[in-house]
Amino acid sequence: VTGASFVVFNGALKSSSGFLAKSSIVEDGLMVQITQETMENLRQALRDKKDFKITCGKVDAGDVKEYVDICWVENEEKTNQG
Repeated sequence: VTGASFVVFNGALKSSSGFLAKSSIVEDGLMVQITQETMENLRQALRDKKDFKITCGKVDAGDVKEYVDICWVENEEKTNQG
C-alpha cells in the first residue's frame, strides 16, 4: 500500500510495449502509465463513480503483478482532509 499526495494517469502507453500498465513513484505522488483503452475505461468508471482496478506489470510476467485500485468510499470523514 502506497500513500500519495497526488496521482497522475498517463494514457500514452503503447500496447506494443509489453506492459499492461506501469506505476512509479514521482516525488510524493504516483504516476500510472496506461494504454489509451484503459484510460477510456477509467474515465467511464470515474463518471459512473465505480471502483476501478489497474493491473500493472509485463504482459507475460505470470502471477507477479502490482495493482492500482481506485475506490469510492461512503464515509468521507476518514479520508485526507487536505
